[in-house]
Amino acid sequence: MKNDTKIVAAGRKKEFTQGVVNPVVQRASTVVFDSVADMQHAVKNRANETLFYGRRGTTTHFAFQDAITQLENGAGCALYPCGAAAITQAILSFVKTGDHILMVDNAYEPTRDFCDKILTNMGVETTYYDPMIGAGIEGLIQDNTSILFLESPGSLTMEVQDVPTLAKIAHKHNMVVMLDNTWGNGFHYKPLDFGVDISIQAATKYIVGHSDVMMGVAIANEKHWDQLREHSYLLGQCTSPDDAYLALRGLRTMPVRLKQHETSAIKVAKWLEKHPLVDHIRHPAFESCPGHEFFQRDFSGSNGLFSFVMKAGNQKAITAMLDGMHHFKMGFSWGGFESLITASLSIKHLRSATGWDKGALIRLHVGLEDVEDLLEDLEAGLNRYQAQL
Repeated sequence: MKNDTKIVAAGRKKEFTQGVVNPVVQRASTVVFDSVADMQHAVKNRANETLFYGRRGTTTHFAFQDAITQLENGAGCALYPCGAAAITQAILSFVKTGDHILMVDNAYEPTRDFCDKILTNMGVETTYYDPMIGAGIEGLIQDNTSILFLESPGSLTMEVQDVPTLAKIAHKHNMVVMLDNTWGNGFHYKPLDFGVDISIQAATKYIVGHSDVMMGVAIANEKHWDQLREHSYLLGQCTSPDDAYLALRGLRTMPVRLKQHETSAIKVAKWLEKHPLVDHIRHPAFESCPGHEFFQRDFSGSNGLFSFVMKAGNQKAITAMLDGMHHFKMGFSWGGFESLITASLSIKHLRSATGWDKGALIRLHVGLEDVEDLLEDLEAGLNRYQAQL
């Protein structure tokens, strides 16, 4: 099945839908059994789509997991209460005291904090590496390196990594390769097809699509699924069936939403590219974005999230711009129907292997509003920005 068809059909087995279009919402903590034989069967088959205990999931969870597993061509999908939990629990499922991990330098800030504040106290060492290092990653691998973590495109600065090259080298050294695929969303990019072992998403973003559910997913290949599933269960990870239902409902319309996000964001980025205050665009579909060639090779499309770098600026200018925005709301997260804006005068504190010597960075999530309204909002904001230079 093609992607569009798969998203409509996946997770809709008769045992999930019970004769209607959508899977039912099944809420449960305790699962009761009619006989010892039934209980023994559930215990034996609890790794599959068998009711065993609420934390293992209900048919609502099974439907969503089945859909996401099919979307990302994996062997199984674990659910978590948010994207950060999916990242940290996936790492904890494959790391032990004394290990060393390689973490991309442009990672999501909470991922970096987890490494520096939690893993360090557990006796796990982290080395940050340049996202554009490519084959040079081999020079950073130690005898005790157990995980290579990628994020492509990277948070804020949007670098696209050469994933097949990195994964091939990591596997030569028996490492587990993980990738934060929230931007790629499983529709436009399927990391497991490029050598990644575990693909992680904040389903909060484009899968849910409406800014009303927190959820994370981690999809593993056959080799790593059993360990990810069992360790995540032991770490107490679970989600509510109501949230799973909303995420599954959001998934059904993700392709059409992504097309509009992509079209509008490209128009906004092209407009910004010509603006005299803008130094360059950090959008994977643009040549000015590091790793653009890998985006063209590996991705089937983009979405509404990108950044741009200003030629000059100060905090007063940033504040004047953001305080007066109308359609672009200030807020964290992204992937919903609404447009968002955040800005930083410097991100040096979020880089250790690569640094940052460029101008102020502004990140946009282009939502589903009319593009002309968004451009008017940006033009007025940039005029306020310029007035403070």
